[in-house]
Amino acid sequence: MGDHDGMHLLLSGIVGSVAYGLAGPGSDTDRLGVFAAPTVAFHGLRPPRESVVTTEPDVTLHEARKYALLALSGNPTATELMWLPDDCYETRTGFGDRLIGIRSAFLSAPRVRDAYLGYASQQFRRLTTAPADVGGRRRSAKHARHLARLLHQGRVLYATGVLEIRLADPEWFRAFGERVAGGALAEAQALVASAEADFARIRTPLPERPDEEPVERWLLDVRAAHLPR
Repeated sequence: MGDHDGMHLLLSGIVGSVAYGLAGPGSDTDRLGVFAAPTVAFHGLRPPRESVVTTEPDVTLHEARKYALLALSGNPTATELMWLPDDCYETRTGFGDRLIGIRSAFLSAPRVRDAYLGYASQQFRRLTTAPADVGGRRRSAKHARHLARLLHQGRVLYATGVLEIRLADPEWFRAFGERVAGGALAEAQALVASAEADFARIRTPLPERPDEEPVERWLLDVRAAHLPR
């Protein structure tokens, strides 16, 4: 993932099931990155693209401002990039390291709760509409794994302020996925209900609102660094 169109890659790495330790033989490798567009490009007729997405390989790159806004909103995928195990990073620059250094500034209690519960509910809805054929069963197992992972990561993040990317017990999530794909929908429903109860009960160290000041400073420094010499 080099620079193209004057884009400067600031941070990128392998996210998703490979990072969680949930990848199977057929899993795709998902990559996510943050880039800076040249600062002057924002003043022209056509502002730079906010995101660049390719498939095969699966790569999503977000421009620095778009990325910061996604992460401030609690978006789990965007947030993940700042909490990866070291071996998952493929590009790290000074600005990328600074982003990792301020990762806690992006977090806020209501947005973490709403984002993780919201995405998990989405996976649950997909479970209830998946076809019953072999491909459908495989997809169901995947949705169930993601449902359980989101609820687990969201709860830990809400309770501790730390996002656990590499799961300590990936086998549990795999077995859960198979059970649910085999028809144990009630177990998935119970997991969602217990997570909702936990979020209501946990006393979180997370603030009510993210700390935008270090994020703004980072973004303005990125802009200053990408002016013409």
